[in-house]
Amino acid sequence: MSDQTPQRPDAPEAAAPSSPDFDAMTRDIAEVPAVEVITTVAVHLMSSAAVNLGLAEDGAAHKDLDEARKLIQALAGLVTASATEIGSYHAAPLRDGLKSLQLAFREASVVPDEPGQGPGEKFTGPVYG
Repeated sequence: MSDQTPQRPDAPEAAAPSSPDFDAMTRDIAEVPAVEVITTVAVHLMSSAAVNLGLAEDGAAHKDLDEARKLIQALAGLVTASATEIGSYHAAPLRDGLKSLQLAFREASVVPDEPGQGPGEKFTGPVYG
């Protein structure tokens, strides 16, 4: 005997979208180590910030310093808060990437922030070139 609801023979399978298997997805994410989740999120934040700083192809078309500021701020909070949990092996490259983005933000700004007032600097301290 099956737990599945019987399908009508005249109903095409393609017409009814299959629902995601949330139990399988929950089990899959539970198997991913926290350090991998944290670093993946950090890399996504870095990538998005870089695009918003105009560092991607067709950079000028995507440049948005307000969005970049928010992303760098979030990245700084994540990296600072998680550094002790993920260890220096994983945190060091994230810190380097964060500093590079902070410096790129300072260079891209028409009116640079005062030292210590740039995005994420309340978490990292002032960033100098």
